[in-house]
Amino acid sequence: MKKVRAHIIIKGIVQGVFFRANTQDVAVSHGVHGWVRNTMDGGVEAMLEGEEEAVKKVIKWCRQGPPGAMVDSVDIKWLDYTGEFTGFNITR
Repeated sequence: MKKVRAHIIIKGIVQGVFFRANTQDVAVSHGVHGWVRNTMDGGVEAMLEGEEEAVKKVIKWCRQGPPGAMVDSVDIKWLDYTGEFTGFNITR
C-alpha cells in the first residue's frame, strides 16, 4: 500500500460546527495521522498522512463535514510522505 501526505484547506462554514473534532475522529478511525486546526480567515487546515485510500476517505468526508457545516471548497496539495506523525491532533 502506498503511503501519502496531503495538506488540505477547507473553506465555507466550517468553524463552530465541531469540524476539527469530527475530522480527528474520522482520521483516527481510518488510521490517518497528522493534525487539524482553524485558520484565521474562518477555514480549517489539516495535514493528513497514511495509506493513500485512507487519506482519500478522510478528504472525501471533509468535502461534506459534520452536520451544520457548509463546505464550499477543499484545496488539496499532495506531498511526499514523511511518517513524522504518531497520532492525530487538534492544534492551534
